[in-house]
Amino acid sequence: MVQSSTDFKAVILAGGSGERFWPLSTPERPKQFLKVFGGESLIRQAVSRLEGLVSPENVYVVTARSLVNATKRELPEIPAANIVGEPMRRDTGAAIALAVGLCGEGTMGVFSSDQLVGDVKGFQSVVKKAVAVANKEPKIVTIGIMPTEPSTAFGYVNPQCGRFVEKPGLQKAKGYLTRGFLWNAGMFIGRIDVFKEAFAAYAPDLVKLCGGGIRRTCQLRKAYEPLPRISFDFAVMERLSDAGGVAVVPGDFGWDDVGGYAAFDRYYPHDDAGNVADGDCALVESSGNICVSKGPKIRVLGISDLVVVATKDSVLVVPKSRAGELKKIKA
Repeated sequence: MVQSSTDFKAVILAGGSGERFWPLSTPERPKQFLKVFGGESLIRQAVSRLEGLVSPENVYVVTARSLVNATKRELPEIPAANIVGEPMRRDTGAAIALAVGLCGEGTMGVFSSDQLVGDVKGFQSVVKKAVAVANKEPKIVTIGIMPTEPSTAFGYVNPQCGRFVEKPGLQKAKGYLTRGFLWNAGMFIGRIDVFKEAFAAYAPDLVKLCGGGIRRTCQLRKAYEPLPRISFDFAVMERLSDAGGVAVVPGDFGWDDVGGYAAFDRYYPHDDAGNVADGDCALVESSGNICVSKGPKIRVLGISDLVVVATKDSVLVVPKSRAGELKKIKA
């Protein structure tokens, strides 16, 4: 069980740029603010599904400095002081170290702002189990997702030893499934003193952020400038798992990373030709397309397996098979 609302803190990481959803997502309005899956923004859903596990005053959001005001408007119940903007991107290593300093004492959980969960009660049950393990053992607990396919898009974790492995090729992914490996969803739960010890041992460049006294913009910029750009997985979890400091709690609650336009195929209805249409779209003699309009009329004839997206100022046309490569586009 979660000890109490004063002991458990939840951290929402919300610094991503959402490049794989351009032009719906832009640096000024990234993926976590999209309201295309479920009627509410992804960051709103991330906070709402924690209701009952943690009180609003114990929710912290680490985002980009340019997104602080938008985040405050989206989450008015979160104290303004709990929404902190990073001065520059340094990946999840720095973001989580900063969160450790913000949370102070007790137990904390790290969650993403841009994922979906189909079974909220199931999610909360798994989080409670993870908190119970973290309160009992001096380990960082990761929630491993039960795979639905041999995906090459996610890292994996061995539930027996907590060992992390990188995104594999297809054959390796199939092997991981036969060995019972789980998807790494980037959810981490542990006592704050355990997080601090892990940073001190494995990421000393980041440990100064764990002190809690760095909040002002000028202080953050000075602290961030020399930091390495490194993920928390690389900086801490891989080496911590080698030392036996990681525990794994399996989760099967309809988790989805919604990493790009392929998610429209999973969550939107299809016509008889397998097309998805959202907005003012008409697809004639066309099949297997994803068509999204946020204003302009889209009319297509005789095409297949494309993603076509139009906003008030941008248009995207890309084969579905290459929709995961949008980072190549300099929007």
